[in-house]
Amino acid sequence: MSLTETSTGRPRAFSDVVETLGTRPGEKLCLGEIVEAFGDRAFGPVMFFFALLNMLPWPPGGTTLTGAPLLLLSMELALGRDSLWIPRWAERIAVHRQTFRKLSGRFRKPLKLTERLARPRLYVLTGGLGQGLIGLACVFLSVVLVLPVWGGNLLPAVAIGFFSLGVMQRDGLAVLIGWLLTAGTVAVLFLAWALIVAAVEHGLRWFGHLF
Repeated sequence: MSLTETSTGRPRAFSDVVETLGTRPGEKLCLGEIVEAFGDRAFGPVMFFFALLNMLPWPPGGTTLTGAPLLLLSMELALGRDSLWIPRWAERIAVHRQTFRKLSGRFRKPLKLTERLARPRLYVLTGGLGQGLIGLACVFLSVVLVLPVWGGNLLPAVAIGFFSLGVMQRDGLAVLIGWLLTAGTVAVLFLAWALIVAAVEHGLRWFGHLF
């Protein structure tokens, strides 16, 4: 029986599969094992997993490593692939299973609540074109994550999380929230850029007055 199916053949909840992965034998959990566990449903769950990782308070530059796999996954989604492909070397990326259990334990309650609220709706946002646009948005958000900006990981990571949930559950409302958060990320970037430009101009004027 597949990890993604119950004894009656019905799809198992994402949170249940995650919990099972954490209790499996073996010291380390490899990315290849996660992809294999979810099978044809791997796109949304694997992206959601990396989105959760990027929501953690990493030091500057930390999301450069955790955001890079999302960039690859997002490009595949944007290209319209039906199944997830990762290179051989990426399959060997691993975390200690105990660390995985602790991480998944932190998000277990909110994740189960989200699963209860999510359901198939607004199919136009999760269809072929909608999924391609989601992929393009996630490419942009992943690039933001890869940039070594302190504190700049939360908003794009949450946006990718909602996009991933929408892909998993075919929930257009979750996708709509993802788009709103993407717009918020763009607005924050423009504001940050304007502040940087203003600070540089002010600094140049200050030096000009000195000399």
